[in-house]
Amino acid sequence: MRFQTRYLVYILLLHALLGWLLFTELRQEKPLFASKEVLLIAVEVLIILSLYTAFSIYRAFRRPSAFIASGIEAIRDKDFTIKFVPTGNSEVDELIRVYNLMIDQLRQERTRQAEQQFFLDKLIDASPIALLIFDFDARVAGINPKARQLLKCPEADLLGKPLSAIDHPLLNQLDTLPLDQPQIVRLTGVETYRVLRGQFIDRGFGRQFLFIEELTAEIIDTEKKAYGKVIRMMAHEVNNSIGAVNTILSIVEPTVGEADLQRAMRVAIERNERLNGFMRRFADVVRLPVPHRVRADMAALVQNIARLMAPQAEGRAVTLQVTTPDEPVWWLMDESQLEQVLINVVKNALESCRAGNTVSLELSAQQLLIRNNGDPIPDEVAGQLFNPFYSTKRDGQGIGLTLTREILLNHGFAFSLLTEPTGETVFRILNV
Repeated sequence: MRFQTRYLVYILLLHALLGWLLFTELRQEKPLFASKEVLLIAVEVLIILSLYTAFSIYRAFRRPSAFIASGIEAIRDKDFTIKFVPTGNSEVDELIRVYNLMIDQLRQERTRQAEQQFFLDKLIDASPIALLIFDFDARVAGINPKARQLLKCPEADLLGKPLSAIDHPLLNQLDTLPLDQPQIVRLTGVETYRVLRGQFIDRGFGRQFLFIEELTAEIIDTEKKAYGKVIRMMAHEVNNSIGAVNTILSIVEPTVGEADLQRAMRVAIERNERLNGFMRRFADVVRLPVPHRVRADMAALVQNIARLMAPQAEGRAVTLQVTTPDEPVWWLMDESQLEQVLINVVKNALESCRAGNTVSLELSAQQLLIRNNGDPIPDEVAGQLFNPFYSTKRDGQGIGLTLTREILLNHGFAFSLLTEPTGETVFRILNV
């Protein structure tokens, strides 16, 4: 029972007892007092005064309780705008003063937190780094616009799920990422990312977040500046020297009487020409022009490449299959540059096959798949395939995939090269 209720019950019982005593006294034949009427009036007045006094006291100590109840209700509703006016009662006014001070502090703190949260939300949305925020159960609770752009995955497929339940090639590698240890992650294409998994405290418990920063463009730009300068310098020196040497050899060759010496000079000239061609191929990577993209039929281009590479496939006893839609497939591309890409990719696929293997070209509106069931790509090689001038061939120069990378990046096409769990190696070009 509440204190106020107990007080009211006590007052009512006390005055009921007084009334009963008065009634008992009045029933006696010889009351203590000479006049019953005087006694009755006096007692009635006293009881009325006593009840008034009791209820006045009750209202006095009930008022702070009412203020407290109203304040608690306002705090429960998170309404920090309600303040009380002093009543003139010193005890109640002290309570009101403390409450108003507390409300002012709560309102200021709430305003400060709201401003900080607004700033943080704006900062996260404007961040050039992809950010995923997890809830207490390590499920994705929020993502910023950069993350949606980078992952190219609908928000509904991410929110409310742990990383292990999201089918994405990058996120699959980050599920077991250690806390507070930045890592560099490279996919099977040229995509390179710096990732960091961190933790913050929310309401006394730890929550995690994931930073993903794409480094692909930055790394490629740095590589191009580094090898471009070296290639231009080498090409300049080699071309100048070879041109002068070949001119001298061509002039002297007819004047030499000995046949063996003429043949030796001819071999030297041819070797210089091959060296010159070798340097031109390197220089082509640096001097690659900006693609002149026009609307062209990708299906016709794929069919032409298949016809061009058919003799090489027959020479290796490899089956070359082509699957294209019956109607034209329009891609925005520089046809001559993309033709070079397909020649390089199909050539590499044929060279990885043995007799009886198959290379297939499968085209759809959004992608081109070049599959082969030849030798798989070793794990230690997969991450370096698109590195400039990297090659696993004994006489390879690593120019083909470097040139392929540059052309596809300039077109804005996403691409990857990997051996799938089925054992097939797939070069994928996406028209995004």
